[in-house]
Formats: sequence, structure tokens, C-alpha cells
Amino acid sequence: MIKLQIKGTGETYTVNPTKIIALGLNYEEHVKESAMVKVRGFDAEIPSEPILFPKTPNVLIGPGDDIVLPAILAEYTFENERTDYEAELALIIRDTCSWVKPEDAYDYILGFTCMNDVSQRNIQHRDKAGWFRGKSFDTFGPIGPVLVPPEALEDPQNLNILCRLNGKVVQSSNTRHMIFTIPQIVAFVSKNFTLYPGDIILTGTPSGVGPLTEGDTVEVEIEGIGVLKNGVRRARTTG
Repeated sequence: MIKLQIKGTGETYTVNPTKIIALGLNYEEHVKESAMVKVRGFDAEIPSEPILFPKTPNVLIGPGDDIVLPAILAEYTFENERTDYEAELALIIRDTCSWVKPEDAYDYILGFTCMNDVSQRNIQHRDKAGWFRGKSFDTFGPIGPVLVPPEALEDPQNLNILCRLNGKVVQSSNTRHMIFTIPQIVAFVSKNFTLYPGDIILTGTPSGVGPLTEGDTVEVEIEGIGVLKNGVRRARTTG
């Protein structure tokens, strides 16, 4: 189990979601680059409603844990193998809810944290079933370093968000550039699925996504929350 300190309270929170719901293409510049890297089913058109996909709880790892490039990739002959980092603001649901009104959304949020929506692009593009497998390999959801209650952030919709790869800034944006705002996201997701305490919603990544390789260090930094840092290694086959 991953445990995160709740900022400003001295309490510890155990991350244990029934589900992880993520948003695709929620920053305009990322929409454009996703069309360029041929993400299955999408072009450069701005989505008319939030694009949702699942990540399974086995993806979750904590600060300092390694992102593991899956061993099954060795069974394919991808010309340009690509597993990407994606820096994102994540929120954790406080109370069971459905059909939440946008103006009430923050009442149902326990806190915010950093998350890295690691994505295996080759499989994400080739699988006819969609994004499920490419988004849900073990370790593909680093989370942390702390959980910050909404009231401890001046404005969650105006936070600088960065990603650094081996010390170099590769993503730099602000949550005000989301196509769909945090209240709109919670309202839409809760129309489709009953949300339970501990469920995680990822709010999308800005432009600048790129590949991870063995030996890399990737950091997600969000203003008011902190830095989530993880190494990268390749799984070793046992057969």
C-alpha cells in the first residue's frame, strides 16, 4: 500500500482506489502533439466532452519507486519502442457521489497530488481494444509525494505544472490551460460512474510528452504540492 502524508495535518492517507479514471487530451497543445504521434482514434480536433479511460490500481507506485518498462515488449518488434511520461494533477475523491453539480465539485475532493500517467505508445496505438493495456502496465501510475486538501491550495485551477527528465524541463504549463476544468471533470465523470472514497481522477497532461528509457529519472512537480520523483528500469524476463 502507498501512504501519503496529508499536507498540513500530520495525518497519513492510504491510497486504495476502487478505480482510476483518467482524462485524455485535456490541454490544447497536447491534442496537437497526440495527433502527431498517432494516438489511436484521435486527430487535432478539440474534444467536445472529456475523453475518459481507465488505469487499473496495479499501476500505482510511490515516490522513489521505479517505473518498470514491461518485459512483454521484448516479444514485439516495434521499430521505435516508446513508453512516455505524462505529468498530471490528480485528485482523490472524499465521499461517495454521483451526478455532482460543477459548483459542488470541490466538496467531494479529499485532496490533490501529482501523478505520472505513464503510457506505452506502441501498444496504445496498435490494440484494437483501445488504450486499456498501454495505460495499465504495472508501475505505470506513480503518485505523490503528498496529498494536499483543496483548502490548502489558493486555486487548484491555477497551478504551474512541470516535468523534468534527467534534470531537463520537458513539460511546462499551468492547470488554467485545461480544456475542461476540475469542476467540469468531476461533474462529467460522476454522471458516468458512481465515485467512491479513494477513487482517483487524473486531469490530463500538457504538451511535451516524450519517451522514457532505462536509467532515466523523471520528476513531476506541481505548485503547492511538491515533486514526485521516480527512476526507470527495464524488466528482466524470467523465461
